[in-house]
Parts: sequence; structure tokens; C-alpha cells
Amino acid sequence: MKKILILGGGFAGVEAAIYLKKANYDVTLVSDRDYLYIYPTSIWIPTHNASFEDTCLNLNKLKNAHGFNLIIDGVKNINAKAEQVTLLNGYIMKDYEHLVIAIGASKMNHEGIEHTLCICGEPKVSLEIRDKLDKLVAIGSGNICFGFGGNPKDSSAVRGGPAFELLFNIHNYLKKKGIRDNFTLTFFAPMPKPGKRMGAKALKMMDKYFKSHNIKKHVGKKIKSFQSDGIIFEDNSKLDSNLTMFIPAGDGHELIKNSDLPTNEAGFIKIDDFGNVVFNDEKQTSSNIYAIGDVAALEGADWRAKQGHIAEVMARNVAHNIVQKDTNGSDFKGYSGHINILCVMDTGNGASLVYRNDKKAYLIPMSFIGHWLKKGWGKYFKLSKMGKIPRLPYM
Repeated sequence: MKKILILGGGFAGVEAAIYLKKANYDVTLVSDRDYLYIYPTSIWIPTHNASFEDTCLNLNKLKNAHGFNLIIDGVKNINAKAEQVTLLNGYIMKDYEHLVIAIGASKMNHEGIEHTLCICGEPKVSLEIRDKLDKLVAIGSGNICFGFGGNPKDSSAVRGGPAFELLFNIHNYLKKKGIRDNFTLTFFAPMPKPGKRMGAKALKMMDKYFKSHNIKKHVGKKIKSFQSDGIIFEDNSKLDSNLTMFIPAGDGHELIKNSDLPTNEAGFIKIDDFGNVVFNDEKQTSSNIYAIGDVAALEGADWRAKQGHIAEVMARNVAHNIVQKDTNGSDFKGYSGHINILCVMDTGNGASLVYRNDKKAYLIPMSFIGHWLKKGWGKYFKLSKMGKIPRLPYM
């Protein structure tokens, strides 16, 4: 039985482990935490609509359900040419036929970033946001700012949707408590039209949301630094803030930047459409190394974005392609035909369906039904991952 080593216990890594185990490989998954964190549902933790445990799926339970091997440890070094991986505990792994890299990405660094909290960062940060919001609610007033940044070297690394979701959820949370009028909520971003990757119609709809919810906007100015009491912009203007929630753009993982893997300018691993790592050295074969999810450099339109469902598509495709290689098949599957933006943008008391591909883009309000659809998706995600209910077909 051929051995496969998968690095990363997120959406991409777990999906690859499940599908490669189904294909009868000896699969080992390495993760630096013992749970799969369901980021799309973490937006409800700060408003007490979900607990931290609600957003976690135990990897040991997944391991037992599907039969793959699990190592809880971090990765210290990847030596692609020597075909070996060193873990933080010093153990060297080199007895594998295929290596799948799914360790995610780092975040762009900003001066004073320690004064911000990121809902898409380390999972425990969601609890810090909740606790700081609770303190402001106890005071009864304050300035709360929400924003996200971009990576000029890779347009796919922006993750703005959760910032909008958190903003609207906190708006409704404060409204329910009857203290919304005592708070100033401000959205900020360095680009002049944040959210335009969703399409022109969606952008207009977002502007209407901001006006109807009395949310201020501060866009089109580069961020100079963050301070404990606000944000400083390139013209030295300041936006006062008692709580700043900011999602930095993704950046190449430090582990990857320090490896011998080929990367694009931003530090994401170069791959072809089938997930194979593409080396610049023609003598170095890429037949047994793959990169999926946020760690990989995605090609395509400027509006493309790294999302969980794309990561899972890449994982399933790579699992399929590995089988094809090992059986001398030729039916390889690529990710490029699946590039789209797809999400249910939750507001706490409703939601909107956001979708975009090469041909169309729209944002459809779904009222309170949309909110419960997303809540239902969270339960579906856990049950289907555990194999307790059937998986829905993907696009």
C-alpha cells in the first residue's frame, strides 16, 4: 500500500485525507492542532450565537471515522529535493510516495498589527473579539472598526467576506440589546472599492446596506499603522477605534518561503491546474508533490479568491489525480474550471447569497431563511465530514 503524507489539518488537508483513504492509500495527516476549525461559522462566536466548540471538529474522531493516521505536531522544514519533512519534535518523515502540502498561508504584516484582532486568524482570537466586545457592551458605547487589506503581489489572497459578516452581525447584536445608537461602526479598507470582486451589482447592494444600517465607510487610503486607539492612514489622518477587527491579506507561509519549493512573488507555491508543484529546475520532477488550498498560487481572473470550497475541490481533484498517476490513467481533473466566488453572507438576522464566475455575478438577499441555511450548513459540514450523512455534489 503506497504511503501519502499530508501536511495541514484544515479544509484542504482533511478533505485530501478522507478521499485518499477511500482510494486505499496509507494516509498520514500532520496537523498543528487536534481539531478542524470551521472558519465560516466562527463569525457567531463574538456575538454569543455559537460557542468555540461549535466551530471545531475533533481530528481524532475524523481519524477514527475514516481510518487515516494522525500526527499532532507542527512542521519545521520541508526539503522537497531530498523528499523529507522535519516536524517540530525533530522527527523526520521521508518514507512516502506522495506529499500533499495544505498548510495554509501567513498574513501580511502591518505596523501595529498587534492592536487588531482577526476573525480569520488563529481560532482562539474569536474568543478575544467576544470578550472585548462584551466589555464595550458593558460600557454601553464605543467606536468599533472593521476592515480588511490586500496583497499587491497576489489579488487572490484577499479575504473580505468575514469582515462584512462580522460587521453586520455585531450591528444586529447591538441593535437587539437596544444600544446600537450609542456605537459608531466603521468599515475601512485601503482599496477604493472593497468588495468589487463580488461584482458591480453586489457592490451597489453593499453600499445600500451600509447606508440603511448607519455604517460609516473609510476607504481608498493606505493603512500606515495601527494603534491601540485607532488606525493611522497614509495622509496621517486617524480613525478612532476602541476595538479594531482587521483581516490582513494572505501572504506566503514562512515555512514555504524558507523551503526549496517554487513560489510566486507573494510566496505561494506554484502549481499546475492539476495541483502538481511546478519546479523551475527541469531536472526536478514534480510528480509526487502537490499543493492545495491557501498555500497554493491560484491562476485566473483578478476577482478570483481563495475559499474553503475551492480548497476542497483542489483536494478531491488531487486525490483523483494521484490515483490516475498510480494506475497509468489519463483522466486528470483541474481546479481552474471551478474558480468562482460562492458564499452565504450572514448578517445575524438574515443573509445574502453571493456568487460570481466568468459569466455572471450577483448578490441575492435571502432574509432570515438565509441565516438558518448557513446555520444548517454548519451542522451538515460536521455530519457529512464524519460520514454520517451523504455529501452533496460539488460544482
